[in-house]
Amino acid sequence: MVGTVTGIENDLAVIDEMFAILNASTKPVVAAVQGLAAGSGLGMALAADVTLCSPQASFRVANDGGLGAPDPGLAWLLPVFLVGLCAIGVLSGKTLKKSWRVAILLIFIGGKVVVADLMGIEKVPRERATIVVAIDASRSMGAKDVDPTRMDAAKQAATRFIDTMPEGFNVSVVRVSGSPTVLVPPSKDRAVVRRAIDNIEPSDGTALGDTIIESMDSIRQAPKSEDGTPAPAAIVLLSDGGNNHGPDPVPLATKAGRAKVPIYTIAFGTQTGYVDLDGRRERVAPDTQVMKQIASSSRGQRWEADSAPRLDKVYQDVHSSVGYEDVKKEVTATWAFYAMGFAVLAGVGVLTMAVRR
Repeated sequence: MVGTVTGIENDLAVIDEMFAILNASTKPVVAAVQGLAAGSGLGMALAADVTLCSPQASFRVANDGGLGAPDPGLAWLLPVFLVGLCAIGVLSGKTLKKSWRVAILLIFIGGKVVVADLMGIEKVPRERATIVVAIDASRSMGAKDVDPTRMDAAKQAATRFIDTMPEGFNVSVVRVSGSPTVLVPPSKDRAVVRRAIDNIEPSDGTALGDTIIESMDSIRQAPKSEDGTPAPAAIVLLSDGGNNHGPDPVPLATKAGRAKVPIYTIAFGTQTGYVDLDGRRERVAPDTQVMKQIASSSRGQRWEADSAPRLDKVYQDVHSSVGYEDVKKEVTATWAFYAMGFAVLAGVGVLTMAVRR
């Protein structure tokens, strides 16, 4: 019995090596199936880049024809198996029987469970980044449609947003006006950043294009890592829109996106907001369209906020975007076991019986 087990282990080792060679190959792998491909034979056919099948080709998951576990490597290829079955039916001129539909559905569900767990993505906090907080200081931000004013609500919400940033993040502050200004270059000193935001005063004009230019210049001043690579960066632009000075912001947003600096825009205010200018009431509804174009062109995201509570919620969403990064999730043995068991029990038995018909 020991000798038999050892022999099986040796066979499995050879099979594993074959699959490793196929997967590592930099050249196209073509497989041809003329008769029955069962167990590892089926696995090798699926591992190939192109599989040619004759009308006499047939397939079986388990060698013993029962509910045994599939041979090494096959469970990893269950989604490929689903597509392969359809392709085999077309290439061989065979019509899939009704019983195959159930088998394919079960294999698809099982395969999706396996792949979702093996290839899962998990959000983890960033250790470092450079965030530019750009706040509109134009006269329209004095509108009182948001209590107490757009400007005051924006500064308060931005300060709370800054306080949620990890200590390793560098934060820069840019005042948006007809002549945008970097008030604070990238800094980890939160007290300095908070004072800069609190001291923003109303100014004339809104130059969103120049704001992007100033923000990108500020990002380039951020400290680099020991190996000289810059930290991930993003621009968070709050404005009621209405670019009325300087260059078109959309091409500059596109350029920022190519530099992998997304711009997250927040169009702030209500459609009924107004300000009094020289005794004249002037409506200052947010220009949501230009903010949308800036975000889209830079591969960022856009939000709209018409109240202080809503603005706080938007900043929370922004934090979820800039404060985290997507990484591949490590497979745990428990989930892999459950996923594999489901795939095998739900699909292999039914599929095996269906193939034999």
